[in-house]
Amino acid sequence: MAVMAARALLVTALILAVLGTALSTSYTVGAPRGSWNTQTNYVQWTSNLKFRAGDQMLFRYSRAAHNVVEVSKADYDACSASSPIASFQTGNDIVPLTTAGSRYFICGVPGHCDAGMKVRIDVEEATPGGALPPMSPRAGSAAPALAPMPSVEITPSTSGQAMPPSSSAVSVGTGSVGLYLGAVFTASLMVFY
Repeated sequence: MAVMAARALLVTALILAVLGTALSTSYTVGAPRGSWNTQTNYVQWTSNLKFRAGDQMLFRYSRAAHNVVEVSKADYDACSASSPIASFQTGNDIVPLTTAGSRYFICGVPGHCDAGMKVRIDVEEATPGGALPPMSPRAGSAAPALAPMPSVEITPSTSGQAMPPSSSAVSVGTGSVGLYLGAVFTASLMVFY
């Protein structure tokens, strides 16, 4: 009985981990056509995206040429990095969007912000009650796009526990969350019986 309880906890933890990943989104700033640079139009990039609390931003850039500085609205408007809220310099910076509101990021290298290297991120509240948020159209498409559903294949391990393959740990689009979680839950129940 203790083994079954331990397996039930493991499956519950797996389902919660998948749900947490599925309801948040990681955005690479400027992708797919640009990055954190002076050539990308960030107003255009953000125009088709919906950012929600729980999402995260990934700034990718050459750390020899750029940086990321989070600033106030006034400093964003003035392209001033003199009073930073936060500074990032790794070239692969992950910034969690934990609460609703506007966030302002600039490149602190002199002249880069004035050349357009600045982005305002308007973060909405996370969807209450765990309901799935409405899907946003992707850039260049008229209809919402669904992420492909990863395969759900349960393979027994030598210890007798069933574990999903490592490839199932991919980010899941919100359009397939219910189907994916249903498949994981059904497969996990089959392991117990």
